[in-house]
Amino acid sequence: MKTRSILLTLALCFVAALGFAQNPVMGAWKLNEAKSNFPAGAPKNTMVVYEAVGDKIQCTVDGVEAEGEPTHSTWVGKFDGKDYPLTGDPAATTRAYNVVDDHTLELINKKNGNTGLKARITVSPDGKTRTVTVTAVDASGKKAEYKEVYDKQ
Repeated sequence: MKTRSILLTLALCFVAALGFAQNPVMGAWKLNEAKSNFPAGAPKNTMVVYEAVGDKIQCTVDGVEAEGEPTHSTWVGKFDGKDYPLTGDPAATTRAYNVVDDHTLELINKKNGNTGLKARITVSPDGKTRTVTVTAVDASGKKAEYKEVYDKQ
């Protein structure tokens, strides 16, 4: 019985890992500034990494603020539309990802329950390019829209 339980657990872990590996958003993505368009003074996420952590996904983002100061944030959760804590981002305390289709996610960042940023993430059919279309509201209430393009590493 004990051997059977161990084998079943190992098989389930393998299936979960295989599911994450087949998700085209998983992996490391480097910002392609030449293909992106940012409003003046916008922060930039230069590297985004999605990786499996148990039955959840961890998203680690490194970048720079408008003033050139480095930024680092981490989110751990599931792509199930629920809010999960976001650390290291002064503009948000939670993030939720929702699956639209096999190559598209939507995310919403919130601070104290208020939506501050929405984005649509689309991975190209060949899995080499990730395009993020962002709609954000700054501290003064001004709406900004821009596009970030990333290359798979």
